[in-house]
Amino acid sequence: MRFLQLLFFLISTVVFSQNDIIAKEYFNNGEYEKALIEYKKLYNASPSNLIYINQIIYTHQELEQYNEAEIFLTQLIERVKYPAFIVELGYNFQLKGDLENAQINYEKALLSIDEKASNVYAVAKSFQAHSLLNEAITAYEKAMAINPNYNFNLQLSQIYGEQGNIEKMFNSYIDLIESNPTAIATVKRSITDFINDDSNNGNNVLFRKILLKKIQQQPNLAWNELLSWLFIQQKEFQKAFIQEKAIFNRDPQSLSRIEELALISTNENENAIAKDIFTYLIDTAQDIDTKLRAHNNLLQIEIKEASKDKYNIIKNKYVELLNTFENQPQTVNLQIAYAHFLAFYLNETKEASAFLENTLELPITELEKAKVKLELGDILVLQEKFNEALIYYTQIQRNLKNSTISQEARFKVAKTSYYKGDFKWAETQLKILKASTSQLIANDALDLKLLISDNKYEDSLQTALKLYAKADLLTFQNKNDEAVVLLDKILNQHKTEPIIAQALFKQAQLFGINLQFEKAKANYLAIIENYKDGILIDDACFHLAQIYEKHLNLPEEAKALYEQIIFNHADSIYFVDARKRYRALRGDAIN
Repeated sequence: MRFLQLLFFLISTVVFSQNDIIAKEYFNNGEYEKALIEYKKLYNASPSNLIYINQIIYTHQELEQYNEAEIFLTQLIERVKYPAFIVELGYNFQLKGDLENAQINYEKALLSIDEKASNVYAVAKSFQAHSLLNEAITAYEKAMAINPNYNFNLQLSQIYGEQGNIEKMFNSYIDLIESNPTAIATVKRSITDFINDDSNNGNNVLFRKILLKKIQQQPNLAWNELLSWLFIQQKEFQKAFIQEKAIFNRDPQSLSRIEELALISTNENENAIAKDIFTYLIDTAQDIDTKLRAHNNLLQIEIKEASKDKYNIIKNKYVELLNTFENQPQTVNLQIAYAHFLAFYLNETKEASAFLENTLELPITELEKAKVKLELGDILVLQEKFNEALIYYTQIQRNLKNSTISQEARFKVAKTSYYKGDFKWAETQLKILKASTSQLIANDALDLKLLISDNKYEDSLQTALKLYAKADLLTFQNKNDEAVVLLDKILNQHKTEPIIAQALFKQAQLFGINLQFEKAKANYLAIIENYKDGILIDDACFHLAQIYEKHLNLPEEAKALYEQIIFNHADSIYFVDARKRYRALRGDAIN
């Protein structure tokens, strides 16, 4: 008997679920009469289900059956004491054009909050659903006045933003942080939609004034943090640094925030301020790890800026640092960076490899050993000793299975195989990496796999693909000029093959590194004009837009390309950045 009851219950559930899907489909397709029949059946079987109740109301209203909706709602209100239904009845009157009765019901719904403050949740949500924002504000404010434990500043802030009342919105967010300091991350995310990177933008100016006033009237590190965040959005890193130092002076545990600011400045190529911040960290930090990271990052900036005749000076700085810290285990990352500099910039590969072999003798962890072996493998690839490099990469995979660094080593196995022309083995590794837990590795693996699979069948000898792989290797070896020449060979001798778009893109990137922006522009334009349906179209649009905006002072041309990404490539990884840059160039006050 119990089995039959269970079987009946399961069958009923399946039928019920199918009816729900059918009703939704009718409603979404605009077949409202059919949807209404199905929803009434569902409602009769489950008269307390709010989804079915609301769908019956909405369906009546779509059919302009306002009287039927009124009767249904009136009966509901008599049966169920749920104040949101009073708002729904008022809105139904509004749709009929009966504004007097609409207002009467809205007032009744607000009065229900006086009777029971928790009614605010249903009432305010219903008002918001119908864009009755003033009424929603009244509901939230009334509830907060009745019960001081309620905090609806987040909801109020969002509504003020919807209304375009920016000053009220900012102040409400400030109130939210005062009552709940942990909400600062939420506030930053919300405010992002209303400011841009223009320090003269009206909203940016207003928010800055509000924060400065709060700092004067009621000092709070949260205001300094928000001000620093605002300056970062405006790329005013020097001003952000001032705020971060003010925070650190009152909270010595916040030094990591200053380090983060230094890294952001570096990523934005604001090297002067980044160097100032790293120097401050070296002078201020008490722990050796922070000092070492700052030294290392400072040297990376110096390498990026230095001409070849300055490389020996940088080498001496590395040696001096390593002598100061006596090659301790904590200096492993610094030692790896030094070896990389020796091999890739000074071409002292033997010295670099010998140095890292000594590093492996230190009492370091398996993860640190893997990092050292990864660099040793890279140095061997630099020398085109591919099989020896593969040994190191394979050791990492064997010793640290399923770790991120193991996946990175597998990618390097694939890349090395690709460099040496073993495309089949490279593809085997890349197929596995498509499921990598590291999104960056998974994306890189997919890109390389597509490159190989799209081009390996075009020519039985795979001549063009081998040339491209060689150009890729030359880039890895810091031989950009030679890579450009080799890519020219592909462009001239393999004009009908699909690899041309990849060659144009790769060459454009190298032109950009060499600050040859007109040449880069020509390549990107060739992709945009000739490969509209290719996978590189959004990449070309975005990178060319960046060149127009940042290097050629052609904001209108940049805006047109950002717009193309927004409207034609909504799934692009550049979509969010393109939209942000487009709105900034258009001069939007808010997003």
